Amino acid sequence: MAARESFWQAARRDPSRVALVDPDGRAITAGQLVARGDRLAHALRRSGVATGDVVAMLLPNGAATLEVLLATQQTGLYLTPLNTQLTADEIAYVLADSGARAFFADAAFAGVAAAAATAARIPPERCVATSGSIAGMTRLDEFTAGAPETTPPDRTTGQFLQYTSGTTGRPKGVRRAPIPLDPDLVWPQLSAHLARFGIEPGGDHVHLVTSPMYHTAPLVFGFFSLHAGHRVVLMGKWDAERFLALVERHRVTTTHMVPTQFQRLLRLPDATRRRYDVSSLRQVLHAAAPCPVDTKRRMIDWLGPVVWEYYGATEGGGALASPDEWLARPGTVGRAWAGAEIRVLDDSGAACPPGVPGHVYLKLVQDFRYEGDAEKTRAARRGDFFTVGDVGWLDADGYLFLCDRAIDMIIRGGVNVYPAEIEAVLLEDPEVADAAVFGIPDDEWGEVVHAVVEPVAAGADPGLAERLLARCRERLAAYKCPRRIELVPALPRDPNGKLYKRRLRDPYWAERSARI
Repeated sequence: MAARESFWQAARRDPSRVALVDPDGRAITAGQLVARGDRLAHALRRSGVATGDVVAMLLPNGAATLEVLLATQQTGLYLTPLNTQLTADEIAYVLADSGARAFFADAAFAGVAAAAATAARIPPERCVATSGSIAGMTRLDEFTAGAPETTPPDRTTGQFLQYTSGTTGRPKGVRRAPIPLDPDLVWPQLSAHLARFGIEPGGDHVHLVTSPMYHTAPLVFGFFSLHAGHRVVLMGKWDAERFLALVERHRVTTTHMVPTQFQRLLRLPDATRRRYDVSSLRQVLHAAAPCPVDTKRRMIDWLGPVVWEYYGATEGGGALASPDEWLARPGTVGRAWAGAEIRVLDDSGAACPPGVPGHVYLKLVQDFRYEGDAEKTRAARRGDFFTVGDVGWLDADGYLFLCDRAIDMIIRGGVNVYPAEIEAVLLEDPEVADAAVFGIPDDEWGEVVHAVVEPVAAGADPGLAERLLARCRERLAAYKCPRRIELVPALPRDPNGKLYKRRLRDPYWAERSARI
């Protein structure tokens, strides 16, 4: 495959090549996938959806997700992936707020999809069930009936309208200006981002998608890989041993993961990990959450120097650390990649000296706004730079080290405490499966440190909490140590590993508000 060839072009040149493997193991050729995307593009236009309109999807990992991507990204449409964990009310809000003109949903989410579509008042003829039947929605075969499997005319590149948390408590869409250029030119250029990690187009590369594609990174890196001519294998649901089996079966070379998945892999019995051949892995990318140094070091010890870290956001990026760079500076998330710039600023906007924590700002690559939240857009900007609320510091060579999210930072008696540091200490204990640290109100100190731990073993020894407190006292300054460690059966995380810390923290603050 030529380096600057798009997936659409490559599929027409070599339609018989297997491009996608569904979670059920079904192989789909490039020709089949591009034909379905083209047919869907024609059907959307026929239904009245026009360039600049928004299309939303509530889909599990599967071929339909890629088909909607291929359709929208060549017809100038905004695509809004919806978290499949959302309630009907939450979905309806995003549909209405984005102004979605069409909505694709899988029958697995029939109840919430039907209710949300009705509440958002999207016409049934533009609400499409991609599998099975959903009350009040049109079946996919009916929606695309008679639409040609040919390249649509007047092609232009689409965009993403991802939703992120807003100042009002409701999520806000991150909207960028459209790219009025031929997608056959744009997407090969965008997929060239893979080269930053040493991943070249063509060859024998196989990319494994391990996380739900309603998240930006799994979605985009999977799409990049398609345009790079790599076979893409989809996991439907994360399972540590199944990951190893898929790597061995498909000779996976690249994947994108989060630290929680690393921890699940490392907790497999040694015999289980040795059972599978994972030597095909060349680039294991990770981001999205702080990775404890011990966890990453163990992954590198196991897989070799193939673990790459990067730092970015839906709004832009970023920094990356090669395996060798990370081993030389354990804990770094990397240095600004070509064309990017990172600044660490104090509350007044002045640059922090090396080693001094402050607010992390990234240079804008493409302007954006938070849909319907001008205050959030303004507050996140300083000139040509923006922040997503992270706190970190730069070393003398420009390598970034993250402390935590500013919103998660604990201020105990006027001193900043970063939960990620404490969580890393707890997660090093072999009896700990997961940990969350946050601040709770205290009349004397303002906030004190509180930890919630999920033990590896069900019905863990109650003495575990005291042993963990002793571990913290050995490893951390006294003011960083949790006042109490609470043991729970499971922490609230989404399938991609994102921790819903507010669900743990908010009841303590609500109780205080009730007392005042």
